[in-house]
This record gives sequence, C-alpha cells and structure tokens, in this order.
Amino acid sequence: MNSRYAIFVDLENCGAKAEMLKLIIERVKIRGDILLGKVYGYTDRYGSLKELLLSNTFNVVPSLRHGHHQKNNLDIQLVIDALDVAYTNELIDCFCIVSGDSDYTPLVGRLKAMGKFVLGISRSEVASSIFINACNEFLFLENVSSKQKQQEPKFGGAEEPLNDADLAKLIETILDEAEEDELYASELKSTILRLRPDFNEKVFGFASFGKLLSHVEQKFGVIRVTNDNYNVHISLRGDDVAHKEINKDNYVDVFAAQLKAFKESGFDRVNPSILKGAIQTEYPDYSERALGYKRFSDLLKTLEKRGVCRLDMDAQRSMLVYIL
Repeated sequence: MNSRYAIFVDLENCGAKAEMLKLIIERVKIRGDILLGKVYGYTDRYGSLKELLLSNTFNVVPSLRHGHHQKNNLDIQLVIDALDVAYTNELIDCFCIVSGDSDYTPLVGRLKAMGKFVLGISRSEVASSIFINACNEFLFLENVSSKQKQQEPKFGGAEEPLNDADLAKLIETILDEAEEDELYASELKSTILRLRPDFNEKVFGFASFGKLLSHVEQKFGVIRVTNDNYNVHISLRGDDVAHKEINKDNYVDVFAAQLKAFKESGFDRVNPSILKGAIQTEYPDYSERALGYKRFSDLLKTLEKRGVCRLDMDAQRSMLVYIL
C-alpha cells in the first residue's frame, strides 16, 4: 500500500531556494503520494518558488511581520495545522516536517503516538539531535543534494521530456532510495509517474513498460530485470560499478569537487561529518589515516591551507566547513 504524506515546510530552514524545495518534494514522492503540502514564511521575495508550489498544489502561509516573535508564530501555526490534519484526515498516514528545530519534537511525539510515520528533513547545521532522534526517519539536505548532483535525472515538469538516459538515472535514484533491494515493475512505474506525470513508455517507442525496462537494462547496464511467475522485478546491478580510489595524489581534488557540488546545490557551509559521509559514500575504502592524517580535522586544516575551504566554529563551538 502506498504511503500518503502531508508535508510541512519551514522555508527558512530549507533556505527558501527552488532547487532545495524541489529536492525535498522529489524525495517524498519517491516514498509515496503527497496529498497535502504547506509552506510557512512565504513572501514575495520567494517568487522563484511560485511555479513549483502551484504545480505541486501547495498552500502557503505568508510571513506577516509584526513584533519580535514572528518565527514563533509560524512555528505554532505549523504545529496546529499538522495536528488538525492528523485528527481530521484519515487518508494521511505519513508526515514530513522540513525543519531541524527541537521545538517540533513534541509534535513528532504526538504524531507517532497516533500511529503516523514521521520523516524529518533539514540542513545539518540547523538540525537538532533531539529532533533527529525523535523522527522515524531523517534526511540531511546536503546528502540528498550531493547524490542528486552525481546522477542529475530530470525529475520535475513536462517542459523537458525524458530521454532513455534520463530514465535510467531516474530509475537508479528510485532503486537507491528504496527500502527493499528490488521493486516490482508496477511499483517502479507508479513512483516514476509520481515524479513525472507525463511519463509514457510509448513515447520511447515501446508497447509495454517491461520492454522499455529491458531496453534500459541492455543499453545502460545499471539495472537488472528478472521475471518470476509473470512478475517483473527490478534491482540495481551493483556488481558492475567500477571501483573508485582516493589516494594521496587525488584527495585534494576529490574533496574540492565534493565541496563544489554542495556549493552548486545552494550550500555555503556544511558540517564535517556530512562532508566525510559524502566522500565515504563515493569512496567506500576512504580513510584519513591512509592519506597520512591522524584525524579528519587535520585533513580539513590541510584543505584550508590549500584554499579549498575555510574552517570556523558555530555558536555551539562545533566546526563548520565554509565553501570557497
């Protein structure tokens, strides 16, 4: 049974950028249908979001400045709206809260007590560990955007039709995000349609979705298609992925490229743990000791000296990596 989501977005938390909001919507759509969406703190300066919000039928709660507690007012409104949906809309079984504010922890607790699944999404630098641990699942925006930059499928909008290469990347992303190692063809097609309502296998010249999948398998080699009693299963062909190595000769360029990807996704700074996690995802054998460093912070100091980044501390005296 498909998950049915209500999504509540603190625009200030996600940076109020169209690319960030698009990434959030895409990741939720991969998990299920979005039946209701609301964004909080909208003003005219966020006009670049208008088309994205309208095409996904989101409602907006404007930011009307009055007094010193505007942010608190919007936080309270989000909590009221989420609880109202939880009590009155039985169709919705999953909630996505786009914020890292620990003030939403009691809301998460109440939603979970009602049997709802809660997905949290936030930038790492503003995500409270209390809120992270309270959610059923939590995604850091930096990780989502980093993976998106590596694959770059064309998700949203009908203005740029998919070609077979885009479709292969899109399927790879969906399978990578899936909880199971493989999906039924019907499940995969339903997810593609949530992301691209204009999708039709006949546009690619194939009479059935199964034949299109076989074409993608043979041409790009990123997926494996198997048949079992008339059921078609699709999985990633992980054994064909080329091994990539990071070493003393290329590690500065590798880190510079990863930081550039974060920068292009709209991030000016990231937590060291997020940067290290992104590198480990791309290079599973990575170890700072193999590169001659005792600690990851020592490696970061070298990157700073090489002009790749700048290191600083936040209000809690935690290190942040500022991208140059």
